[in-house]
Amino acid sequence: MNSTKQTTRSVASSKNAYGQYFTPSTIAEFMLTLSGADTSSRVLEPCSGEGVFLRVLRERGFTNVTAYEIDPQLASTIDFVRCESFVSAAFDHAFDVIIGNPPYIRWANLEEELKSELANNELWQKYCNSLCDYLSIFLLKSVELLAEGGSLVFICPEYWFSTTNAAPIRDFMIAHGYFEQIYSFNETPIFSNVTISTVIFQYRKCCFGAKADTISIAKYNARQKLTAEQLESLRLRKELSDVEYLVIPQFKAHQRWVLVEETVQKAFRQFEAMCVVKNGEAKPMQLFTAEAVESKRVTIGDVCDIGNGLVSGLDKVFQVHDTQLQEEEKAHLLNVIKAKDLQPFFFEKTTSYIFLPEGLNDREFREYFPNMYAHLQPYKSTLDARYRYNREIPYWEWVFPRNLSLFRRREPRIFVPCKERISHKKYFRFALVEAGLYPTQDVTALLRKPATQESIEYITAFLNNWRVFEWLRYHGIVKGNIVEFSEKPLASIPFRMIDWQNITEIQLHDEITTLCKEYIQTKQASALQAIEERFDQLFIISHQQHTENHEYRRFNGGHFQRTKCLFR
Repeated sequence: MNSTKQTTRSVASSKNAYGQYFTPSTIAEFMLTLSGADTSSRVLEPCSGEGVFLRVLRERGFTNVTAYEIDPQLASTIDFVRCESFVSAAFDHAFDVIIGNPPYIRWANLEEELKSELANNELWQKYCNSLCDYLSIFLLKSVELLAEGGSLVFICPEYWFSTTNAAPIRDFMIAHGYFEQIYSFNETPIFSNVTISTVIFQYRKCCFGAKADTISIAKYNARQKLTAEQLESLRLRKELSDVEYLVIPQFKAHQRWVLVEETVQKAFRQFEAMCVVKNGEAKPMQLFTAEAVESKRVTIGDVCDIGNGLVSGLDKVFQVHDTQLQEEEKAHLLNVIKAKDLQPFFFEKTTSYIFLPEGLNDREFREYFPNMYAHLQPYKSTLDARYRYNREIPYWEWVFPRNLSLFRRREPRIFVPCKERISHKKYFRFALVEAGLYPTQDVTALLRKPATQESIEYITAFLNNWRVFEWLRYHGIVKGNIVEFSEKPLASIPFRMIDWQNITEIQLHDEITTLCKEYIQTKQASALQAIEERFDQLFIISHQQHTENHEYRRFNGGHFQRTKCLFR
């Protein structure tokens, strides 16, 4: 016990080293109600923090309670809390209820003591990696410690429902039980000064008996603090503004967990199936056939090289606007497009940046680039203080010119903001950009792979299609109302290839290409409408062998509207 306390004191020296965001009492009371436990239940609180769950448990008459808290400053405030790490704690019995608000810290931000502890943990080593969050071990160990039929009730971020690195954790939970209830709170401000998409879930351990077929879902979308009355109305599924109630099938192994109706999930599966080629042929496969096992889904990563933008380390300092430059200096400007200047299909303006060659010494910089030298001098100390990615670099260089060789290719490229808020819009901003223009860290770029036959205009139009928007809302990396566009999420987007043996598809491809160029030039809505119609035709072609003259259904913002289009 003493050695544990010494360790935890050193960890506590860092600001919020334990990922602590304390739970409001109204939330704790709501969660205990969800557990369905009676006062004789054996209860575990693995991360008691300020003790809000323990106070609620006492008030409701629970006496068989075990609690852990790694932070000695907090643990000392409640007599029976064990001041040690839940991660390494040994247990000789299972629990009927495990409840709490587990910590969430990215691996890169974990203290060395916590990393070392995880390195010796069998569950972490088996199911996690360096991309996993500290939350992961609390999920895994809690499921392991539940008695058969026991209930796990946690409040935590939602992002692990869909991230690739959390897939083994999701599969572990599916193998050992099922979910009864999930409450999704999007960006509702539950914790002070934190804006994340939060869920409260109630999970049931079930290794031997029958599992429930469905999950009860409540999605609360208002950005206002929750009251006890609102929470009780959610539990009773009463009608409220900004609330959507769903019942969905239980999650399946090897899948992301998506909180949408089965009809919408089926639509997504159909969209993915129409982005499939069979036996390496560039031809969309007929849906739902026995040949599906021999097919491969095509993604944007198959047809595009993708790179996150260059990192200067101090963006505004390297921007030049009215600075007078010599001709030699002008040759070392980088023309950049910022995320704020991107629109669907096109961009609005460029910004010039100082971008000097590597290998200069101070004398050469001062002599050959005098105006740039003068421009940067007031910021020298700030530039020297930048995070340098473990490199020694002079203050006039960029700290991380990643993917520079990719961006130097003399061909058009597609730019998209690295993060896009979609709370008030139903589109993303994939912009077609000519060669010679560069992205910085707020933009990700896509360039055609050399073997890709589809035009860059066709790819741009496809990425701006509403089908991609709807797919990404639920299958992308979404945190609250923010969709992230780094390399892996972009690479995973399904892509509708052209069958180059089909004259009709070739014609549609060429028309989309021409219409994309026309829209970029004219900004006429009629060109956009024509592009949508061509994509509708392409997706109908994917079904023509499966069924003739069938009415298709299309969803918009999660709700289906009748039209001749993608969905059956």
